[in-house]
Amino acid sequence: MNATSSADPGRIVLLTTSHRVAPGLLSWPAWQTLRAADRVLCADEAHPQLPYLRDAGIEVEQAAPTAQELVDACAGGRTVTVVATGEGEPRLTDGLARLAGSGRVQMPELELLPGSYDLPGARLLDLVQVMDRIRAECPWSSTQTHQGLAKYGIEEAYELVEAIESGDRDELREELGDVLLQVVFHARIAQEGRPEDGAEAFSIDDVAGTIVEKLIHRHPHVFGEDTAETPEDVKAHWLRTKAVEKQRTSVTEGIPLHQPALALAAKLASRTRTAGLDVALPAGSGIGYELLALAARAEAEGVDPETALRAAARSYRDAIRAAEEASTTG
Repeated sequence: MNATSSADPGRIVLLTTSHRVAPGLLSWPAWQTLRAADRVLCADEAHPQLPYLRDAGIEVEQAAPTAQELVDACAGGRTVTVVATGEGEPRLTDGLARLAGSGRVQMPELELLPGSYDLPGARLLDLVQVMDRIRAECPWSSTQTHQGLAKYGIEEAYELVEAIESGDRDELREELGDVLLQVVFHARIAQEGRPEDGAEAFSIDDVAGTIVEKLIHRHPHVFGEDTAETPEDVKAHWLRTKAVEKQRTSVTEGIPLHQPALALAAKLASRTRTAGLDVALPAGSGIGYELLALAARAEAEGVDPETALRAAARSYRDAIRAAEEASTTG
């Protein structure tokens, strides 16, 4: 216990914790403060930390004191630690602010002590929880299938590309969220499985685990003993690893044929060039063969033909709008 003095106004510690961190995993300063406190209060009897605090021998009182009651409890140099609820105790902190501002009360020392911190990526847990509830309770979301959502994945991917090319950071953040939603939505549907179709269930953790394993395996220059001096070295190793993993007999395997035609042509040209194959473009007449040649030329020059054509199309759109404005004002 703290040494007390009648003139000492004491100390109030507001201990906050993150619901995204497993209960009981508190920082060392938090445990020290809890053990040294004269009283530990918590307004929420269902607070997830309470069983762990009590198992550690810390007596926690269920109480929701007013600001004045809390100040009085600190009289004589006592330390009172308040284990904050998920809302952060706004009523209490607002009341303490009013007392401090009145100038009529000798205020205790006030300290905000984070007992646990969110790790990077912690808000993804919130997204998973929100998706679980929406899937269970929303009449539209609860009936969706992978097939029904497929078109939205394509739309969101294109909107993301548009945000990237426009340079709008706020739009980029929003569109990244929309793409992430598609991943979480599909994983949530897959979690249910369809035994009647012989489909095995998997969750968002399985999705994340799979890509983590793939990234580690394909980056031995980061996680292993291999070395890579240039981006080209990395790409060459990536392709070799993929070929072994997929046991492909052709460089064309794994190229989605339903992607936009210019992107498809450029991808075929890229795979051919990377593999060191000398394959002449097919001879033929017509727009299709001309576009194929342009796409292959763009890829060889390090230009993405899709990006280049979109940039040109935007210029064309601006010219059309300018012509429309001129015709209405002329």
